Amino acid sequence: MTPPDHEDASLEGAAHRRYECGICWYIYDPTQGDDVWQIPPGVPFSELPDQWRCPNCDADKARFMAMPEE
Repeated sequence: MTPPDHEDASLEGAAHRRYECGICWYIYDPTQGDDVWQIPPGVPFSELPDQWRCPNCDADKARFMAMPEE
């Protein structure tokens, strides 16, 4: 019997992780997506386009911080 793959589980958790803008505190929630940039629900932060910016204050992706998992 093969033990469960914990790496897959952590990657799945990362796909649902929320990110917070360090400038204006806007939260990107992958379960909600982003209406301003027409990002559908289900898109993880890591898969956002390189040119994506905070829809609230226009900060770039580098200004976002991963939020602790709940």
